[in-house]
Amino acid sequence: MTIRLAKRVNLAVPSAMSGLYPANLSADAVSFAAGQPNERYFPTVAMKRAIDQALNQGGQHLFQCHDVLGNPELRTQLAARIARTGGVSATQDNVVLTVGGQQGLEVIAKTVLNPGDDVIVEGPCYFGALGAFDLCEPTYHTVSLQADGVDLEQLEATLKQYPETKLFYTVPDYQNPTGVTMSVAKRQRLVALANQYDFVILEDSPYRDLGYTGTPLPTIKHFDTQGRVVFLSSFSKMLVPGLRVGWLVVVADGDLLAGIQKMLLASNLGAASVVQEALANYMKENDLDAHMVELKNHYHEQHDAMMTAIQKYVPDAVTVTHPTGGFYYWVTLPQGVDTTAVLANIAAPQAHVTYIPSANFYPQHDVHNGLRLSYSGVTPAQIDVGMRQLGQVLETAIRRAQPVPEA
Repeated sequence: MTIRLAKRVNLAVPSAMSGLYPANLSADAVSFAAGQPNERYFPTVAMKRAIDQALNQGGQHLFQCHDVLGNPELRTQLAARIARTGGVSATQDNVVLTVGGQQGLEVIAKTVLNPGDDVIVEGPCYFGALGAFDLCEPTYHTVSLQADGVDLEQLEATLKQYPETKLFYTVPDYQNPTGVTMSVAKRQRLVALANQYDFVILEDSPYRDLGYTGTPLPTIKHFDTQGRVVFLSSFSKMLVPGLRVGWLVVVADGDLLAGIQKMLLASNLGAASVVQEALANYMKENDLDAHMVELKNHYHEQHDAMMTAIQKYVPDAVTVTHPTGGFYYWVTLPQGVDTTAVLANIAAPQAHVTYIPSANFYPQHDVHNGLRLSYSGVTPAQIDVGMRQLGQVLETAIRRAQPVPEA
C-alpha cells in the first residue's frame, strides 16, 4: 500500500537533518557531532526543588490547559531579563513561550511564509532552522558569513535581486555552526535594510549568555525601530534541554503577534504548564546569572582545549574559525574534500570520531568541504584524543583529494 504524503514531505530530497549521526559507532568513539549541553552541569537539585514546588502549590489546576502564550509570571521574568541583558523594552505581553526554540522557528516560519516565498539564510546555517523552514516550501537564498557576521554587501545585492524577500534568519551570537559573532555595526545596518526592504529578521540567540570574553553585544532587537525583529531563545543551553521551553520576544505590529497566537493554538493549545511553572519558580528562587557564570567557566575550558588540539593536530591546509563563545568551531578544507564521505568511510568506522558535515548546513546541500565540531559534550582529554585521530583523517583526505602532478 502506498500512502500519499504531502508534497512538502519529499522523501527523495535529503532532510537538512539527515545523516547526522552515523550508525554502528564503537563505544569508545569521540563525538564532536551533537551540540548538546553537558549533562554534568545540569542544576538537577534546584530544578527538582522547583518542580516539587510547582506541584505542591499549583494543585490540580496546574494540570489544566492555560494561556496559549505561556505562563504569565515566567513571561514577565523573561521580559525583564531581555530588557536588562539585551536592551529590549518588553513586557509580559511581548513574550511568547514555545516548546523549545525549535517550535519558535516553526511558528515564525508558518506565520510569515507562503510556499515559494523568498527566504535569506546565512551560509552555513543552523540545520534545525532549515528543517523548520522546509515545511513552508520557501525559495532559499544563501549569503556568506565573514569574521564579523553576515556579508552585508552580498545581502543587499540579494535583496535587490529578490525585493519580495519575506524573512532573514540569523544566529548573531556565537553562530551555530561557525561560532561567528555579528558586530554591532552590522546589527544596526541589518535593521536598516529590513526597514528599507520590508522583511522580518528572525534573531535566534540560544548561545547569547555563553560568551567567554567581554560582555554580550546589544541584540539586533535592541536596534529595531519598526517591529521587524523577532528575538528567539530557549532554556536548552542555559539550564536543561529536556524541559523544552523556548521564548519569542515580539514587539511588533499586532497582526504578527496575533498570527503567532493562532499558529500556537493550532499547534499545541498551550504547552507544558507544569514545566513553565517550575521554571518560573527556578527563576524566582535561584540566581540564573551565577549559574551562567559557572557554565561559562566549564565550557571555556573545553573551548580552549579544542583550540589547543586544533593547533596541534589539524593540517595547515585547513582553516578554522575562532569563536569566543558558544559550542562550535567551523573547519573548512580544500575544495575536493567531501566531508560527508570522509565521515561515513573513514572518520566514524576507522578513526572512531564524528562531526557534522557541511552539506547539512546549506539548503541545497551543495557545500561539501566543511564540518562543524562541537566541544560541549566532551572532556579536554577526549578532545585531545579525538582531534588527534581526526587530524590524521583530514590529512589523509586532503592528500587523496589533491590532483596528482603530471610527469
